Amino acid sequence: MTPLNFNQTLKLPVVAAPMFLISNPKLVTECCTNGVLGTFPALNQRSTEGFEAWLNEIEGTLKEHQEKTGKAAAPYGVNLIVHQTNPRLQADLEVCIKHKVPVIITSLGIVPEVIEAVHSYGGLVFHDVTNLRHAKKASGAGVDGLILVSAGAGGHAGTLNPIAFVNEIRSFFDKTILLSGCLSTGRDVATAISTGADLAYMGTRFINTEEGQAMEGYKQMIIDSKTADIVYTPAVSGVPANFMRQSLENAGFDEEALKSTAKIDFGKELDSEAKAWKTIWSAGQGATSVNDVLPTKTLIERLRQEFIDTINQQKDMLKHY
Repeated sequence: MTPLNFNQTLKLPVVAAPMFLISNPKLVTECCTNGVLGTFPALNQRSTEGFEAWLNEIEGTLKEHQEKTGKAAAPYGVNLIVHQTNPRLQADLEVCIKHKVPVIITSLGIVPEVIEAVHSYGGLVFHDVTNLRHAKKASGAGVDGLILVSAGAGGHAGTLNPIAFVNEIRSFFDKTILLSGCLSTGRDVATAISTGADLAYMGTRFINTEEGQAMEGYKQMIIDSKTADIVYTPAVSGVPANFMRQSLENAGFDEEALKSTAKIDFGKELDSEAKAWKTIWSAGQGATSVNDVLPTKTLIERLRQEFIDTINQQKDMLKHY
């Protein structure tokens, strides 16, 4: 079930995922003004004051768009790390409440007080999950949507097959389901919807946009990467995530090091983690379908046409059955 207000503003059933060190106000607003829900991590700004400045910039741009076109942009969202070691959680949450951020994406834990606070102003909470146990816990806490991070997704990923995962969650969860993992084309978006998901959750494809903050070398490595070049390891941040093999090797990780688990700490280790992710580059297996760098507007137009073409092809197939 997709929230009703989404249907009025989305031109494509897609959420551009919040990407650590990549997502910024320009990428978010280009997504929203072109009919895709744009998001970013609060921690992409190094202070709560800077985070609020980004919200002011995003809201100002979206307001200007509506005044100019007479049409509302798609909603935007903020990712909050709710792990107990994030020292900025409370301060950043208060800023989100003040600005009535439409969508809050929570990761690495369930905090009922966060959900209640967002619901108090009418906001929605979508939560990252990688398995059934976490999904049931989040559902019980009252989240509005579950982001199923399946095998092959970029960033902090899971290991489950997306079809099985959606079927399992849909058996007890009747709210919004977002599917993440290897989605890079409009055909992939149509496939995600056909599995029973409401929205496709795309990250890696949006790294290779002109607005994304990734270095040129990062974007080129995505273009050059195939599925075998994506390595799933907890060695970088303590949470299993997918990274491009060449960047891991460039940073000195050998096969033995990739088996180790780093300590999770979003407090004193935030600076060191940011430095690590600047040189150790994350991407999902969907990188194999990414062959260029485009303006976000152009990318969304392509995705939408591919999505429509796929749906029409499926309709034509029905004539034979």
